[in-house]
Amino acid sequence: MKRSQPPAIDIDDQPGHNIRRLHQISVGIFLQELGELGITPVQYAALQTVANHPGMDQRTLARTIALDASTTGGVVDRLEARGWLERRTSAEDRRSRQLVLTAAGAAVLADAVPAMLRAQEHILAPLTERQRAEFMKLLCLLVHTNNEHSRAPSEAVK
Repeated sequence: MKRSQPPAIDIDDQPGHNIRRLHQISVGIFLQELGELGITPVQYAALQTVANHPGMDQRTLARTIALDASTTGGVVDRLEARGWLERRTSAEDRRSRQLVLTAAGAAVLADAVPAMLRAQEHILAPLTERQRAEFMKLLCLLVHTNNEHSRAPSEAVK
């Protein structure tokens, strides 16, 4: 039996392909802006989240920034090795480790925020203010509605 020819599909018309491309572009812009600090987008997310919620445990951090536990462990290990995060034993549960920003971590985060904001501005630069608001609204809708399909769903702390 002869197989039929697959349909010709323009990948540039596919949302998944464009989302992947936008992610590549976003990471590239982030690294251009923050390259001198030597921080990745995931490391920034971890530092900012711990700064916002001091004392959270690693498992909560993983759920909050939508990473699997082993990846988060590696991120925390690297941030701890750089002296930006500390794992402290919880007073309530000696088996639990709480994450806290060090003074060096707070300093690098303070340096990173303006550059991160420039990166976000650069990413959205082609859009008008109204388009930016609509894009962010729709992007958040897609992310929140499809969260359950992630390999590491977010359980963001608000």
